[in-house]
Parts: sequence; C-alpha cells; structure tokens
Amino acid sequence: MTGRPLLSYYGDDFTGSTDVMEALSSNGVPTVLYTGIPDAARTARFADCRAVGIAGTSRSQTPEWMDTHLPAIFGWLEGLGADHCHYKVCSTFDSAPRHGSIGRAIEIGLAVFDQQMTALVVGAPQLRRYSFFGNLFVGYRDCVYRLDRHPVMRDHPATPMGEADLLRHLGQQTELPTALLGPQMDSTEHAVEALRRLRDGETRCVLLDVYDTPSQQRTGKLLYNEREHFGPFVVGSSGVEYALLHAWRKAGQTLPAQASPPLEKFDRIAVVSGSCSPTTARQIDAACANGFAGVPVDFRALATGQGADAALAEARDQACAALECGRSPLLYTARGPDSVARSIASSHDRVGRALGRLLQTLTDRYGLPRVVIAGGDTSSHALAELDVFALTLRHPIPDSPGSPLCTAHRNDGSTLELALKGGQIGGDDYFVGLRDGTLG
Repeated sequence: MTGRPLLSYYGDDFTGSTDVMEALSSNGVPTVLYTGIPDAARTARFADCRAVGIAGTSRSQTPEWMDTHLPAIFGWLEGLGADHCHYKVCSTFDSAPRHGSIGRAIEIGLAVFDQQMTALVVGAPQLRRYSFFGNLFVGYRDCVYRLDRHPVMRDHPATPMGEADLLRHLGQQTELPTALLGPQMDSTEHAVEALRRLRDGETRCVLLDVYDTPSQQRTGKLLYNEREHFGPFVVGSSGVEYALLHAWRKAGQTLPAQASPPLEKFDRIAVVSGSCSPTTARQIDAACANGFAGVPVDFRALATGQGADAALAEARDQACAALECGRSPLLYTARGPDSVARSIASSHDRVGRALGRLLQTLTDRYGLPRVVIAGGDTSSHALAELDVFALTLRHPIPDSPGSPLCTAHRNDGSTLELALKGGQIGGDDYFVGLRDGTLG
C-alpha cells in the first residue's frame, strides 16, 4: 500500500470475505482480498486499493487453531494503520464454542490491538439480516425468521443455531462482559453517552443493533466518530462496511462507483459444491434442468479417506466427459440436508481440498475461464488448491448480494473468473445465470 488503507479486515471464511469486497468495491472503495499474508511485491500490485483483506478459515477451526494463527494475522493487519480493522463473521453468526468461536477471536483481537472494548455489528438489511433488541432475524425465501427458527440455520450441519439472542450465544464462547445498544438508543447522542459509560466500565464487547436504514446510518456514525475511543478492532458481518459507507460518503472518503464490464456468456463453466443447504439444492436442480451435467461425489469417501482416490477419479472422469460434450459439470457432495455430511462435519477441510483439486484439474486441462465454488467452508479450503493469491471484484450481483463474481489472481500470472457462493445465498438460477452471463 502507498498509504494507509481506509479499512483492513480478516474474513473467517472465503465467501464472507468476498461479501465484504463486494460491498466495498461496488460502493467506491476499491478492495483487494489476499488468501494469506502477502509479500511486498504482491501488495505493490494493488497499491491503489483503499481497503485490504485476508480471507481465512477460522469459521471452521478450533480455539487452539485461532491461538496459533490469528495473532500474526491481526498483527499484520494492525501494521497497515487503517482506522478500522474488521474481524468479519457470517451474517448468520455461524459459530460454536469449539468450532469457529467468535468469542475466542474477540479475545485475541482485543489483546493484539490492546483495546478495551470492541463493537459488534451483525445486522445488514441489504442481506435481509436484522438485529433487533439483540436478537437476529434472517430472511429466507419469502419470509423472515428468528435465527433459532430459521429452516436452514437451526439445523446447520456444523454450527446449528439454537439461540437467536446474539449475546447469549456469544456468552457460550467467552466470559468477556458484553452489553447491548438496542432500539431504545434512538439518537446518536444517547448512544455516544451510553458507549462512553460502557467503555469506562468493564464492558469489552457491545452489540449495536441494526434493523433498518436509520439504525444503520446511526451505527456507521458511531463507528466513524468514536473510532478514537473504540480503537480500530471491530467485529461483525458485512453490516460493518454497509454502516461505515454511510459515514464515509458523508465525509467524502469514497470514490464514484465504477460500472463493471458486462458478463460474458460461456458455453462451459465448472461448479463444485460441498453445501448441504436447501438453497444450493434448488440451484443444483435448476442447473441440471438447464443443461448442466450433475456429478455426485462420495462425501464419506472424501471425508474419511476410504476410497477417496477412486471417488475422485470417477467424478473427474464424469466431469471431463461432460466438458468434452460441451456441457458444464456440477460436482456436488450433497443435494440438500445430508445426514452423512452432518456426521462427519469436522472433515470439511479434507472434502473442500479434494473438491478444489478436482476443480483445478478441470480448469487447467480445459482452460475454463469461469468457475464456481459453493459452500462457505468448502470455498475456504477448495480455493487453496487453485494457486490463487488475491481476489478483486469482477462483477457485483445486486440480486444476490454476498456472492459476487471475482477476478482470481494466480501465482503463475494468469487470472480466472471465480464465484464463491455461501450455502444460503442466491436465487435458484444462480449457476445458470453465471454460465449464461445473465446475473446483474
């Protein structure tokens, strides 16, 4: 970077990391997302970016893994000197005491930044996520559900969400004192007074409710104006960026948004999916009904290693046959909620890497210009196999925010169009639209 970035961040999975990149880059804050701590030569290539992120895997890791890896990452980000350094979590707060602990990440962040208190922002109306009196409500299809009644999240295979009260959920992961600034703080002045009292007390984490545009604007003003008192470290979903964008625009710190070149239609793309979500299942069904070649992949074989080579070879051969016939292969380990995937949820790193190797083989053998990875944990581990060191925004997808098309910058100097899709993101035509260039 030639100067201090406006914001730095670490995403606890890769799909969430591209969600932040989309929110920033499509709103006048050019952003680069690295897949690890970059060297000087790589940062020099993106010196004009106003925000810089690192995409990570902490959502699928243990507290011990976080203790080992997060301090160095947070330390590097702190060294960039941004006003805000964001630990980005999923907008459905996916976490558990032993799996992606947000509480442990907060403890580490406060220690590295030597910070008394951090803000927590989860609500993002742009994504149909609403935090109201500390409870999270999430849109799904035509309805909005309290998180613990959400048809997908209440039965998530890795982090089933049985609690909608975010601070109660967080309290299972950390003993840090927490507090809530909810709808009763109906003015910025009241909220500032309350924040300062909390900071001068024992509170270490304060949840700021966001449920509509005024509450988001108020939150952005608080984060921006109180950054000297808070410190740079902030936690939450891309609701952090959407809130800050209001304040940055008012302060003249954003650039005019640049229109992306239109998407090109391609006859052949490739998709790999490790998602168990019903949303992804509908997308697979729609794709197979519109010319994609569905290729089931044995999850248990990949997860346990028993018969993995044979399962991968069979899937690869089927995918190659589809490509040679001019069709787009869609390789999937689940087609909806899957009891096998649930029973071996801790093995998603092996599954993701195996799917990544399959995708790399197809991409390099057939020179595919555009590929897709579906599933948050899957994306985090699969991308490691594609020799990608950085991502930038290729094309936002306003009808499906949180799952943009990216330009993947590879170590050999080549680029590739890549979409990373969370399990619950996107309309039924998501895969079809990416092939046909009709998502916009």
